[in-house]
Amino acid sequence: MPSNMFSRRDFMRGVGAGALAGSAVVRSASALAAPGSLFQHGVASGDPLTDRVIIWTRVTPTRPGTVAVLWEVALDAAFSRIIRRGRVLTGADIDYTVKADVLGLPANARLHYRFRADGQLSPAGRTRTLPAGAVDQIKLAVLSCSNFPAGYFNVYAEVAKLNDLHAAVHLGDYIYEYSRSGYASQDAAALGRVSEPADEIITLDDYRIRHAQYRTDVDLQAMHAALPVIAVWDDHEITNDTWREGAENHTEGVEGVFAERRAAAIRAYHEWMPTRLPDPARPDRIYRSFRFGNLLSLHMLDTRVIGRDEQMDYANYLGASGFDTARFTADLTDPNRSLLGVDQMNWLGLQLAQSDTTWDMLGQQVLMGRMNIPAPLVLGQVSFTQYSALLFKAQTAPATLTPQEQFVLAQPAIPYNLDAWDGYAVARETLLGTARALDKNLVVLAGDTHNAWASDLTDFAGNRVGVEFATSSVTSPGFEEYFPAENPLAVAAGLTQIIGPLQYADTARRGFMLVTATAQSCRAEWRYVSTVKSRTYTVANGPALRMLPGAANRKLVPG
Repeated sequence: MPSNMFSRRDFMRGVGAGALAGSAVVRSASALAAPGSLFQHGVASGDPLTDRVIIWTRVTPTRPGTVAVLWEVALDAAFSRIIRRGRVLTGADIDYTVKADVLGLPANARLHYRFRADGQLSPAGRTRTLPAGAVDQIKLAVLSCSNFPAGYFNVYAEVAKLNDLHAAVHLGDYIYEYSRSGYASQDAAALGRVSEPADEIITLDDYRIRHAQYRTDVDLQAMHAALPVIAVWDDHEITNDTWREGAENHTEGVEGVFAERRAAAIRAYHEWMPTRLPDPARPDRIYRSFRFGNLLSLHMLDTRVIGRDEQMDYANYLGASGFDTARFTADLTDPNRSLLGVDQMNWLGLQLAQSDTTWDMLGQQVLMGRMNIPAPLVLGQVSFTQYSALLFKAQTAPATLTPQEQFVLAQPAIPYNLDAWDGYAVARETLLGTARALDKNLVVLAGDTHNAWASDLTDFAGNRVGVEFATSSVTSPGFEEYFPAENPLAVAAGLTQIIGPLQYADTARRGFMLVTATAQSCRAEWRYVSTVKSRTYTVANGPALRMLPGAANRKLVPG
């Protein structure tokens, strides 16, 4: 979470109920693994296409040097019908990770894979290629924000139990970069989830060790072994509030050169994730598309690294005479202000123009829906409870409002989160305008905030363009951390009342989304676990919302 003035955390302190109330450093990823199997970090698959899929594992070496790893893919769990096999060499230069792009596979096939090294077999994994041609239904799990010290990965465990998914879509914050005493770590020791290494991760070795620790989690391993994952990074895979040339949580010089830190983080990410590089010469280019037959095109975007200009900060517009609205508005609406960058935006425009599927879905990180909040709330001048009381008073007894209360209520609504698309107004209009001009049925997926949301997407003129489904987090705490005395149902109801496009909010539970696309609708259903602080938990189904295809139907309706 950012620590600068009037950040997202400061906003929640303003609307909430007040302020929030060692072992040796591990020097290599291998040191985290217990003796025994060579395959301590499980198996994974990802980036499926109709005829290929990435399969992944890591070997925990027993001796220095190169390790030869054999892999095989079969049509059955017994591996009696092997259809592809191969050999990969791995070593210290890629942290003993193993990645094979298996080609020549049948479309829409449920497959099994495993690895062998030094006479040992890895656990077996299941994967699936994408369908081709006419498709009746596509079903995806959508996940975000899995902070290891914050709690158990019960959400991953639930996804692993589902047998009817085509893939899981992870929208980022797969790991977190903070030190052992950092964000959401207050229960880590009691849960046995203390971060490794102890300090904030900065170097290539640091990032590798942190990835390795996450990969020791049994629930994360189960999820990866159960289905392919299509993933993209957010900021914490590098560091908090990353932008193209820096980050809130990076001090240039003191913590090294940001470009070197970013390169190290990206290198470790691709080593440890089952990703396929669109351009091996550009490892920072992670945006790519996946076609699910005639039904769905999924365009995975990078809203964080490759094209983002630095985030605006409300503190920079406060002076002795108050808030400089004119300068803020001018900067916010600067046509040169970028979130995707020119190359990525041009690529996305081409993908949308060439797509002929029923649905075009954007897998990306930050909220695109307009989340404008009354300025006194954003700036921390009144709490959420106080503002709600003022609204009630204005509705029931307006004559009793004091001049000061009238002044508060008269203030305009401004974006609460300048790190999201709200801080890049023209970039959002450009994207929405492109989708509308091409007559696309646009569905946007988002994560990042640790809360669940669903919003109608409209352009500045109010034209309906599509909808946004935003998932809660795997473990990272949501708004409930910042105002624990508030009733979460009242908070969600208040936000949906204040924010016009917002149709659903859950600000207190951890979970994931199930998104199902058919020719008739694109539907999201939220699922929540009762706790991430215990391995004993229950699962609750949230509501379901959907969008119907066609220009007249691009809004949320009950599912």
